Amino acid sequence: MSARDQLLAAARQRVLIFDGAFGTQIQNRKLTEADYAGDLGLPADQKGNNDILALTRPDVIADITRAYLDAGSDVVSTNTFSANRISQADYKAESLVADINIASGKIARALADEYAAKDGRSRFVAGAIGPTNKTLSLSPDVEDPGFREIDFDELVAVYKEQAAALVEGGVDFILIETVFDTLNAKAGIMAVKQLERGSGRDIPLMISMTLTDLSGRNLSGHTVEAFWYAVRHAKPLTIGLNCSFGAEQLRPHVKVLSQIADTLLLIYPNAGLPNELGAYDEAPETTAGLVADWADHGQVNILGGCCGSTPAHIAAIAKAVAQSKPRAVPSPEPAMRLAGLEAFVAA
Repeated sequence: MSARDQLLAAARQRVLIFDGAFGTQIQNRKLTEADYAGDLGLPADQKGNNDILALTRPDVIADITRAYLDAGSDVVSTNTFSANRISQADYKAESLVADINIASGKIARALADEYAAKDGRSRFVAGAIGPTNKTLSLSPDVEDPGFREIDFDELVAVYKEQAAALVEGGVDFILIETVFDTLNAKAGIMAVKQLERGSGRDIPLMISMTLTDLSGRNLSGHTVEAFWYAVRHAKPLTIGLNCSFGAEQLRPHVKVLSQIADTLLLIYPNAGLPNELGAYDEAPETTAGLVADWADHGQVNILGGCCGSTPAHIAAIAKAVAQSKPRAVPSPEPAMRLAGLEAFVAA
């Protein structure tokens, strides 16, 4: 049975558990520049380049992944949010993009297989692809609204390089996450579809949007409904929301997406909102109680955590939804569904 079919089968039985944040856990390790740089000999300071730890301190990434598996995660993600050529250019590490993603994929794959072998319960690996620090929809120059730092084809190539390396590393799915620009997400989709055609294999997609204001839009201005209609042609295995605000603020948007998306719903919010020092204070039991309410109302299939979340948050979520019934995937009536910044459904 394929990983796609295994995940679908498991999701019919219970609410599945995703992992939590890597950044918070890495920061807690108080790593030095030497930890990040290793013996790679790169010409730039590497401190803060969390992705490169797959090469220089793989034990740290393995320990964090293991902690999330111990907390009950069914799906773990790779620590590759910024492991793309654009983001790694800030650290003069563009040449290591493939190596970073392959190594991170192998770390997660080995641990997922180890835990599955222990109890016979499948564990899955999602290859995480962040949005980069470029946007296709908006100009960075207020004096020149038509200017773009990058074009669509270039971003497709960037995503394809990363996705190919993640697949080589053994991931089950490609997760295009924290989508602040819908056009960026479309470039990611194109990259994975090209990779599928070239490899002749199924590469299931997971897509997750992030909201940048309380009205429920991302940075490129799309509502949750419009975003779904803009990417549903890709037939993602999961659609969802991550990062954004805390679970309390996501509540109405989760409800809307749950009603219209005819695929699994994955939601992994921040652990509340950061305080004035940028730290997250929301207790695991608080986060778990908020997201469990979605599960109790049959609105979610997979739950996890984003910024500020820890293994304790994931363990609390797993406990809170252990008896919850999974969301039944709806079957909307056939209709023409289009997306500008707003959704449009032709009657």
